[in-house]
Amino acid sequence: MAGLAPEGSQFDDKQYDKKMQEIFMGLQENLLRGIYAYGFEKPSAIQQRGIVPFCKGLDVIQQAQSGTGKTATFCSGILQQLDYGLVECQALVLAPTRELAQQIEKVMRALGDYLGVKVHACVGGTSVREDQRILASGVHVVVGTPGRVFDMLRRQSLRPDNIKMFVLDEADEMLSRGFKDQIYDIFQLLPSKIQVGVFSATMPPEALEITRKFMNKPVRILVKRDELTLEGIKQFYVNIDKEDWKLDTLCDLYETLAITQSVIFVNTRRKVDWLTDKMRSRDHTVSATHGDMDQNTRDIIMREFRSGSSRVLITTDLLARGIDVQQVSLVINYDLPTQPENYLHRIGRSGRFGRKGVAINFVTRDDERMLFDIQRFYNVTVEELPANVADLL
Repeated sequence: MAGLAPEGSQFDDKQYDKKMQEIFMGLQENLLRGIYAYGFEKPSAIQQRGIVPFCKGLDVIQQAQSGTGKTATFCSGILQQLDYGLVECQALVLAPTRELAQQIEKVMRALGDYLGVKVHACVGGTSVREDQRILASGVHVVVGTPGRVFDMLRRQSLRPDNIKMFVLDEADEMLSRGFKDQIYDIFQLLPSKIQVGVFSATMPPEALEITRKFMNKPVRILVKRDELTLEGIKQFYVNIDKEDWKLDTLCDLYETLAITQSVIFVNTRRKVDWLTDKMRSRDHTVSATHGDMDQNTRDIIMREFRSGSSRVLITTDLLARGIDVQQVSLVINYDLPTQPENYLHRIGRSGRFGRKGVAINFVTRDDERMLFDIQRFYNVTVEELPANVADLL
C-alpha cells in the first residue's frame, strides 16, 4: 500500500477513493484507524482481493511474492475476526524464521493498536519460561516458528481450544526447511473446525498437499509476477571484471551508502564476516548479521540498524525475508543471488509499499548470465549505474 496518510487525517469517507472503501468495507473502525495510522492508503493487488474472503472466514491460498503486502492482508483478516473480550489464543500464525515471526508480530500490533490486541511471538532462542508466563497471562494471537509453537502446545502452555484461525506464512520456505512434520503435528492438535490461510511465493507439491489435506474448498488468489513490487525500485548494474575489485567499488560507493540506510547482500555467512572485516579495516562503519549468530546478537544488531545508529547492514539471503526497515532505500547485491526468486526478496526490501528505492548489482563476467535471467524472470531492464547515483536516492 503506497504513501502515508497525512498527519492527523480524519477518517472522512470523501478523502479516500471508492476502491479503498470497497476493500476496507466492513472492517471495524478501530482496525481502519490502525491501518491508516500505519501509513496504508491504497491496498496492493493481493490486499484488494485477499482481505475480504479472509474476513468472511473462508480458507484462502494466496500466492504472491514478498513485499506485496501479504502480512497486512492476513493481519487485517485476523484482527477483524477476533473476539477481544475473550483473552485466549484465537489465531496462530507460523513463519519460517524468527525474524519474520517478530516482523509479523510488529505489524499485527501496529494494525491492532486501537483494538487492544495482545500478540506474542513464540520463537526459538528465547526463554521457554518467559513464553509460558506470557501465554498464561493471556494473548489473542500467537505468531511463531514451528518448533517453539509445537513445544508450547505439547506442554499445554498454549491452549488450542479457542484457536479458530491458522495461517502459514511463506509456506514454501517452511516446507523446504523441513518443518513439514512439525506443521502436521501442530495441525493435529488444533480444533477440527478452523479457518486456514496459506501464503506462499511458490506452490511446490508439499504445499499443495497441505492445502488438500487441511483446507476446506479454499479460495485461490494468485498475484501475477508482473504485479509484484519491483516497480518504483530503480535497478542498476556495475560491471566489475574481477571478484577482487568489488571491494574497491563498494568503498567508492560508501559515502553514498551512508547517506541513506542500505543493505548489502552476499551469498555466504563467511563472506559476511570477511566483507565486514574488510570494510571496518578501512574505517567504514557497518553492521552485519547472519544465521550463525545467536538470536540475541541478531536482535541487537537489527535494533541498531532500525534505529539508524548503524546505516549499512551486510547480510545473507536467510534474513532477506525478515528485514523490513522502513527507511531502506538502497540495496546492493555484492553477490548476485543464486536463484532469481531471491532477487525480489532482497530488493523488495527497499521501496516497500510503493516507496522509491534503488538496487545496485555488482556483476562479474560469471554473473552476466544470471543478470540476464533475472531481467527475463521479472520482465525488467537493469541499466548501467550512472555517475550521479547520490541524486537518485
